[in-house]
Amino acid sequence: MSVRRLAVLRVPLPPALAAATLFLSTGCAAEPETESRRTLGFVADIGEATAASYAEVDGSGVPQAIGLVFSANFFDELPTTVSDLHRCTDRNADGVVDRPAECNAWHEWVLPLPGEIATRSDIPFKWALLNWNPIGHIPPGVYDTPHFDMHFYIEPIEKVFAIEPGPCGPEFVRCDQFERATKPLPPNYVASDYQDVQAVAPAMGNHLIDMTSPELHGEPFTRTWIYGFYDGRITFYEEMVTRAYMLEQGAECFPIKAPEAVEIGGYYPASSCIRFDPESEEYSVSMEDFALREASPPQPLPEGSG
Repeated sequence: MSVRRLAVLRVPLPPALAAATLFLSTGCAAEPETESRRTLGFVADIGEATAASYAEVDGSGVPQAIGLVFSANFFDELPTTVSDLHRCTDRNADGVVDRPAECNAWHEWVLPLPGEIATRSDIPFKWALLNWNPIGHIPPGVYDTPHFDMHFYIEPIEKVFAIEPGPCGPEFVRCDQFERATKPLPPNYVASDYQDVQAVAPAMGNHLIDMTSPELHGEPFTRTWIYGFYDGRITFYEEMVTRAYMLEQGAECFPIKAPEAVEIGGYYPASSCIRFDPESEEYSVSMEDFALREASPPQPLPEGSG
């Protein structure tokens, strides 16, 4: 089934809540609509399959889910070549860009979020970037398995795509941008257990990794939650998940370790959910359990870290 057929989905209320709503509506003024409506954002054709951004918002305007949804055949239509040749540079300075050896090993699709979400000032997330890594990426023995990086960006796309390939860092970016990307974050904007691993990627940014993640302690990689940052600001939230895990067709949510504070006020998720819906035959990856957070000033950096 194509995700184009899933433009609007109304989620029914639990029976007890529906009954209570009906009872109240007979003797009181009409209550705000409480069911959730799903709307699609941009739809990308990938072979005979489709991937799209989507959002679910309840009748009060509170986001219930922001994510990506995939048609049933999506995982059979993925490119098998190492790179889409978007992010290439002369890494060995021999005057020739050797494609694909000197290109980043991924395929990428930009998926703007639905307009009703992207235009709201109280929702910081504006667009998504889907990356397919056919051979995985660094570090070897950990993330070098076929997987997806599903980024939900706060930073405008023109600033993100201005991060260019170059000779510096393990992911090869411009050296001046590597310096900006590794500028320390205020400590109250960093979630517990997360550290800068200086994996600065072009058209992406730097990465904060949860150092307690199972794959960093001898277990096989399946999925993990990542924060992205650049120039001292959090710029994206990311679910990283293997193709194999998606094909298990499970349905599970995982808690997100939240930072003590956020720089930009708005709705932020507490859970990341990965699901297969056998009825619609769709896969989805979504941020959920949103709560409204106020902006907080940055804490000073520890002495000597700036």
